[in-house]
Amino acid sequence: MSEHHTYKKVELVGSSPVSIEEAISNALAEASKSLQLTEWFEVVETRGHIQDGKVAHYQVTIKVGFRITNS
Repeated sequence: MSEHHTYKKVELVGSSPVSIEEAISNALAEASKSLQLTEWFEVVETRGHIQDGKVAHYQVTIKVGFRITNS
């Protein structure tokens, strides 16, 4: 077994009408359907849609790190 790990990062945008946290969770839930060994994320950008002077939708750009394996 190797004593080091190699990772790859992908950039995703999650969205939610409820919160920034839910936007992140939505992106991670979708990523887990096709990516294995996801281990961390970092928030790159946060933005939102305004409607009638209020926040209508949140969008959060994240980078997700997942481990590369030899299997």
